[in-house]
Amino acid sequence: MGSKIAGKKHSPAGKIIVWVVLSIMAVIQIFPLVWLVDFSLASSNEMFTSGLLVMPKKIQWGNYAKAFVDGHFLLYLKNSIIINGLAVLLVLIISIMAAFAVHRMRWKLSGFVKTLLLLGMMIPIHATLLPNYKLYNTLNITDTCWALLIPYVAFSLPQALYLMTGFLDSVPIELEEAAVMDGCGIYRIVFQVVIPLLKPSIATVSIMTFLNNWNEFMMARTYLSSPKWKTLPFSVLEFTGQYSSNYAVQFAVMALTAAPAVIVYIILNKHITKGVAMGAVKG
Repeated sequence: MGSKIAGKKHSPAGKIIVWVVLSIMAVIQIFPLVWLVDFSLASSNEMFTSGLLVMPKKIQWGNYAKAFVDGHFLLYLKNSIIINGLAVLLVLIISIMAAFAVHRMRWKLSGFVKTLLLLGMMIPIHATLLPNYKLYNTLNITDTCWALLIPYVAFSLPQALYLMTGFLDSVPIELEEAAVMDGCGIYRIVFQVVIPLLKPSIATVSIMTFLNNWNEFMMARTYLSSPKWKTLPFSVLEFTGQYSSNYAVQFAVMALTAAPAVIVYIILNKHITKGVAMGAVKG
């Protein structure tokens, strides 16, 4: 009986069906990106075709040159890297310390505070758009990097806290007890004992925070007015005037805007899936 079950589990027909289904799903998921790149390399006249894709008679690399220069790509890319880099750093520091406080330290309201922080996952980030705008006007921090950093960090923290508390279960509490016996204070325990053992979760939280905030546009559009801190999605907005009828150039700037996030995901995909899976099992 056992051999029959094992045979069914590893049957070639079953593997073929699984691979076919997964291949179809992969094609469906990746087709919009292929379509975007394909149309960005064509001329505007070639885009009006009856087919799903076009075969450009001549690859229009000039579309990317116009998008790169007229879309202020380098300036907005720098701003996006700075803001998202700071957001990732702050989320890591706060989530690690918060996870240790509510999950390892024993105090009266630890469970309540943990639940309260995790409830943040139920609140959509754009639900706070108007209240934040009025608050930032009062504090005079609109059109600054803080106008984006505060909501990016605040709405990334619940997910980061959830993953960190799951990974903390894999850290033997005996290590912390030994560190206390050796005279270590709480900060030395966190930064010298706990953090080195949380590398998988740190990688996962960093990547997910970066990807979640990279293409955010609504808050950036609401809070920022000058080019000083505008982020990469604003490159697309730069073409609503002069190039409003040149769809090929608009597709090129959208491809450039999406490229950094796609590259990061492709390179670090295994860390995302591994980290989320490990955190879910341990949590």
